[in-house]
Amino acid sequence: MPLLSTPTGDLYYALSGPAGAPVVVLSNSLGTNHTMWDAQLLALAAHFQVLCYDTRGHGRSSVSPGPYSVAQLGQDVLALLDGLGIRQAHFCGLSLGGLTGQWLGIHAPERLHKLVLSNTAAKIGTAETWNARIAQVEAEGLGGLVDATAGRWFTPKFRQSQPAAVQRVLSCFSATSAAGYVACCAAVRDADFWQAVRRISVPTYVLAGTHDCVTTVADGEFLETHIPHAHLLPLPAAHLANVEAAPMFTGALLRFFLH
Repeated sequence: MPLLSTPTGDLYYALSGPAGAPVVVLSNSLGTNHTMWDAQLLALAAHFQVLCYDTRGHGRSSVSPGPYSVAQLGQDVLALLDGLGIRQAHFCGLSLGGLTGQWLGIHAPERLHKLVLSNTAAKIGTAETWNARIAQVEAEGLGGLVDATAGRWFTPKFRQSQPAAVQRVLSCFSATSAAGYVACCAAVRDADFWQAVRRISVPTYVLAGTHDCVTTVADGEFLETHIPHAHLLPLPAAHLANVEAAPMFTGALLRFFLH
């Protein structure tokens, strides 16, 4: 099992695709793991080395003591790149992964070729909302969030027509460490890039779900407006657009990263 050891824990990663090809890093959302990118993997790996990893507190990566910060999660990506000898990479992050991408674009632009920010925002939710969710998970675990999470992540039409795909993602959610989830909730709660996104200088593609009630198209429009070299693409999906609108999502990544 490929693990990169850091002073604060191990990071699980999977690297596929042709050696020597440009690298694409894929960063998962809160409550998932690297397998959320399975629908993109084969198409991307035909052209790129694809570096998937489990965000700290998720999947096979360490659940180090929380709370976490987005800066810590961004530094994890830099540690992965350094550990694998990768000087620069394309980066695509969804939701929490998109916050990580914003941090990298602000603080480590020299490590990025191009940046995709999917289903994310300069600031996601309110402190009150995140504190309430943290308290619920600390008291009850993740089980009580499954139904609400399904409703945020997928449209009713997709949940009805693709139950196996939905269940697969929800199984990953249910298997997530409650402590890791809570620690990352704190990272999302405390992240605020309203002003700093203006400093992102790398070419940026913003993907937003037209049915996403968590990070809306308006949130995507804010990023497009305030990041100097950003363009927005709305997709017919809720929050996990890479799953619900997989062919369109994958095509958008290929067009952006290949040209």
